Amino acid sequence: MKMIVLTAVLLLRIGVGYSQHSLVNTNASPYARLHPAGMQSVQWTKGFWAERFAICKNTMMPQLWHTYTSETMCYAFQNFRIAAGLDTGHFRGPSFHDGDFYKTLESVAAVYAVTKSKQLDAWMDSAIAIIAAAQKNNGYIYTKNIIDQRNTGKTSMFDDKLSFEAYNFGHLMTAACVHYSATGKNSLLQVATRAADFLIGFYNTASPEQARNAICPSHYMGLTELYRTTQDKKYLTLVVKLIDIRGTVPGTDDNSDRAPFRDMYKVAGHAVRANYLFAGAADVFAETGDSSLLRTLDKVWENVVHSKMYVTGGCGALYDGVSVDGTSYNPDTVQKVHQSYGRDYQLPNFSAHNETCANIGNMLWNWRMFLITGDAKYMDVLELALYNSVLSGVSLDGTRFFYTNPLAASADYPYHLRWEGGRQPYISLSNCCPPNTVRTIAEVSDYAYSMSREGLYVNLYGSNHLEQKWNNTTVRLAQESNYPWDGQVALRIDKIPSQPFTIFLRIPAWCKKYQAEVNGEPLPAMQPEQGFVGVKRYWHPGDRIALKMDMPVTLLESNPLVEETRNQVAVKRGPLVYCMESSDQQTNIFDIMLPANIRWEVKEQAIAQFRVQALTGQAKRRQSQPWSQTLYRELDTSYQPVNITLIPYYTWANRGKSDMTVWMPLIR
Repeated sequence: MKMIVLTAVLLLRIGVGYSQHSLVNTNASPYARLHPAGMQSVQWTKGFWAERFAICKNTMMPQLWHTYTSETMCYAFQNFRIAAGLDTGHFRGPSFHDGDFYKTLESVAAVYAVTKSKQLDAWMDSAIAIIAAAQKNNGYIYTKNIIDQRNTGKTSMFDDKLSFEAYNFGHLMTAACVHYSATGKNSLLQVATRAADFLIGFYNTASPEQARNAICPSHYMGLTELYRTTQDKKYLTLVVKLIDIRGTVPGTDDNSDRAPFRDMYKVAGHAVRANYLFAGAADVFAETGDSSLLRTLDKVWENVVHSKMYVTGGCGALYDGVSVDGTSYNPDTVQKVHQSYGRDYQLPNFSAHNETCANIGNMLWNWRMFLITGDAKYMDVLELALYNSVLSGVSLDGTRFFYTNPLAASADYPYHLRWEGGRQPYISLSNCCPPNTVRTIAEVSDYAYSMSREGLYVNLYGSNHLEQKWNNTTVRLAQESNYPWDGQVALRIDKIPSQPFTIFLRIPAWCKKYQAEVNGEPLPAMQPEQGFVGVKRYWHPGDRIALKMDMPVTLLESNPLVEETRNQVAVKRGPLVYCMESSDQQTNIFDIMLPANIRWEVKEQAIAQFRVQALTGQAKRRQSQPWSQTLYRELDTSYQPVNITLIPYYTWANRGKSDMTVWMPLIR
């Protein structure tokens, strides 16, 4: 009877029918300028993202599902079975294992949204039934505690400062909203709303210390999306309360709660936790318009982008470090941080941490900032991270994953780092990144377009079909582009509103020269506004838009305060950062230097049977000499010419163990 009543209440709340939503559904958000195209509105047709999505659909997602439902490897789903009383045993795995399974389920839902596969639907139905059975009558669902409580008789919740209870809840809510949008079924949404209702009751009586025990606050995003899906404001009210309580009891820089959120102006701690926090706060601003939240978000964004973010869009310089800011009550205390942002301009290369989840968090945060403002500078960061430090997290064939994403690697590096040794099918120390990566790639189409009162924003380029509702009419168009390998984009309009309508074309920050045309006629030169060129007119089916963006190879230098890359350059073409890998060179890559006037050729190359565009040119190399028992020596200036090949950074480590570097010494 309990479940029947709950279903009826939920159906009344969200309606018997369902509408297609996006991953971040800002359609009704009063303080968001844009809302994304619907989750099922965009389908890749060919080219870069069609290939990546096919690998995700055929390899990444099925392998991930079998890993997480395995009885002998991962145990995440087995924990739900034990918690539901369908099996016996003890909890196995890290405390965030539930969240990893929810991310896996989300990736299945995202692929199902495109394929409508009956097999995927059955996978989800069977898993959701067991998740629902594992949930306690009061809505609490955290398999580690449920199993431990049954075995020990303890009843404590949220007492462990390092607990991932709330994090798991958050990914449950996000997965439930995606599943509902993809399938129209509210089975997982029922579990999520019961869990959220439990959190509301718990936090109404929890001590401030218990309330702050929420590391990696994915539940800020999850609760806000649950509010958007159900339109029940109590979920938004809870997020506001949780943000308000941050910093009111002793906290840490590692958890970004040493100070109240609105007092933050720099980020110092765990990069995933920080980026999830900022994404959640941006969600809350979109619903409430609380300008004090946006002021903080602007400050920390400037701090990250201008002094703490890698050239690849990666976040989190340090495996381990210290925060001299200390704790709330003793600011002179030196405190450990881990997997964290460093100080301003502290950006090592060999030991760069750059957890894939942190880089995905960078995307999540910037996507929400873009939807709030319509400013393409946030899309520039999102695209930078996506093409470089997120795609690098998975092998080209979709079977192996990175936890960390350094900017250099050497067999001679004298330290052993956690998660070293190349990509792995299952990262036993912590496998949170693979499901995060897979759901992200499955959902890239959600970032391609967004809508406003004025018209359509084209955010990402790649061959696809779009069909999207706009003001009770339909926009339907086809895009063709070989992006990111070249800057040519063609749009064909198939259906469009009869009134004047604006199509906004994003001009990426890397593009210094472009030409837009309509039906073969060049448009007058226009200065982009907030990174977009808007073309407003009466459109007709069959109209065509062409955008031609010059995509030269550029050398980048860093701020001289970045000690590790002084007098070095990185190479970039379009959105792609390139690197040198020992697999392509006959000499030690760390003996090679780039002339400032080097001439590049773009050449197609196969890496692990996948075609990519490499860069070739003539550089200089110094005579290799052993450094054993040598710290300093006289400079040898007898350089020799050497032909070099650079490959896109995301493609490195697909040909066995290798040395690699993004930054290379410069000869002027």
